[in-house]
Amino acid sequence: MVYLQITLQISPANRPAAAGVYQHYKAPFLETIAGAKSKELLVRDEDVQVLHGFDTAQQASAYLESDLFTADVVNALKPLLDAAPNVRIYQAA
Repeated sequence: MVYLQITLQISPANRPAAAGVYQHYKAPFLETIAGAKSKELLVRDEDVQVLHGFDTAQQASAYLESDLFTADVVNALKPLLDAAPNVRIYQAA
């Protein structure tokens, strides 16, 4: 399993809107993105993380270049962000 972790700096006031973006795009992600296995929203006091599960690192990288991510998700989240997202890909041991 491979994980794509996107950490977002979002103020508490904007978190409900960000959660709405997550909910709106969760099903299309799981239904249309090759290798997509899971998508979880993790909320901490200091940030919000979206953890995506994939079969391979190549599929995780391909998602970052997909229209769903670049045109839809990024555009929906852009006005809610306080800083640039931190994007990492991990291989489960």
